[in-house]
Amino acid sequence: MHCPYCRHPDSRVVDSRVADDGSSIRRRRQCSSCTRRFSTLETTSVNVIKRSGATEPFQRAKIVSGVRKACQGRPVSEDDLALLAQEVEESIRARGLAEIDANDVGLAILEPLQRLDEVAYLRFASVYQAFDGLEDFETAIRTLRGINAAPDAAGASKDSAEGQDESGEEDAPKKKSRRRSRPAPEPEDPDQPTLI
Repeated sequence: MHCPYCRHPDSRVVDSRVADDGSSIRRRRQCSSCTRRFSTLETTSVNVIKRSGATEPFQRAKIVSGVRKACQGRPVSEDDLALLAQEVEESIRARGLAEIDANDVGLAILEPLQRLDEVAYLRFASVYQAFDGLEDFETAIRTLRGINAAPDAAGASKDSAEGQDESGEEDAPKKKSRRRSRPAPEPEDPDQPTLI
């Protein structure tokens, strides 16, 4: 490593510390020529292969900016985006590859984004899974409903078992929630499609 002050090619490490949750090492170095000190940051590099064939270093900030566009107008905070980007980076680095396809990065975003916000997931998936039409959206929505219904079905069977006492007789029925559902707004022009 060249000294940034005098450009001498030799330096010695004075101190080393783990940084960024163990994903990098910060080293304090001293130039053997001018004796000035400087810091270096060592990280493992993962390169992303873009569609054009060009490669560039993986950047967590690009994940945040891409997902931010999908989350526009949704109740998702910057902290949520940062945690999602960290989770995606950790899953990519866990693969142990030096290079990863840009499309694989997009696909790695889908699962954590689905847990974060389903509408943002559909927006993002429509790009990375190359939705061609409404059928693709309908399929994705059915899949999301199936995933969400599975935990509800498990809870329903548990509730029905809890509704019986030891003699096998049912307990008194539980009160239903009085939550009202809002009616869908009527479109101003009946010939125009309604946006969801």
